[in-house]
Amino acid sequence: MIILGKSIVVTGGTGFLGTKVAMELGTAGANVHPLGHSDYDLRRRSETDRMLRELHPDAVVHLAAVVGGIGANKTSPGRFFYENAIMGIELLEACRVAKIAKVVVAGTVCAYPKFAPVPFREDDLWNGYPEETNAPYGLAKKMLLVQAQAYRTQYGMNAICLFPVNLYGPGDNFDVETGHVIPGMIRKLVEAHAAGQRSVVLWGDGSPTREFLYVDDAARAFRMALESYDGEDPVNLGSGEELSIRALADRIRDAVGYTGAIEWDISRPNGQPRRRLDTSRARERFGFSAQTTFARGLRETIDWYLSHRTMAPASQP
Repeated sequence: MIILGKSIVVTGGTGFLGTKVAMELGTAGANVHPLGHSDYDLRRRSETDRMLRELHPDAVVHLAAVVGGIGANKTSPGRFFYENAIMGIELLEACRVAKIAKVVVAGTVCAYPKFAPVPFREDDLWNGYPEETNAPYGLAKKMLLVQAQAYRTQYGMNAICLFPVNLYGPGDNFDVETGHVIPGMIRKLVEAHAAGQRSVVLWGDGSPTREFLYVDDAARAFRMALESYDGEDPVNLGSGEELSIRALADRIRDAVGYTGAIEWDISRPNGQPRRRLDTSRARERFGFSAQTTFARGLRETIDWYLSHRTMAPASQP
């Protein structure tokens, strides 16, 4: 799809990834409509229809989601399932009726089975149940892949699904209760360093592994897929690098200058044991590969937080 001069709606376009995707598309010459949660209530079909009537997009990039770390998923599984499912289902149906030329849907690595073979290949998405803590969110997003493929078969709708791994970068959510692992850990360790705490408690035992993708790389991937990929197959987006949570904590501790001890609360859930994606399909189908090294991305994320931390409320002890 040639995006120069096209009208493109980005749901969740004022959020962490959405802001970057909107900038990426705007730089490429699109007329971008980045939507925040107060613009239209995408849980309601009437609001979704109104949005399409008012904005007349040529394409829609669906990033709006109710998201959070392990704690948030454990606390609000029903909300995470319902709101993510209903937003996506109603949006895809509304776009079908309105004959939108192309829709890009963001999935999640949480959709993969708990014990999927590493590296995760797209063909393994259905070979088991997701990790229990994240299952409601992951399954809600995976239903949109089913819908997109069904609509392609029956109606010829051009809807594609991308499955990004854990994202990080400047502008992330640094709330220790609702944020993901990198921003939450950065905040805890920065605050512990500033307060002179002798130790910091982190969730789990530190053994799980994760893969991280810098948010600017992810935004570029969404733009490239919108331009160049029109297939039915889901596509992973990642860096291909695997890092244990314990090693991540050590890197962040060193980077922020914290010299105290890290204690692991094994009564808290670890989440999925391992995560690393096979990223060959993205490279083969539309030429995407990550460019930002983890060392550079982590440094830029920490620097951003240090320059903005007075804007965030203090975390609870």
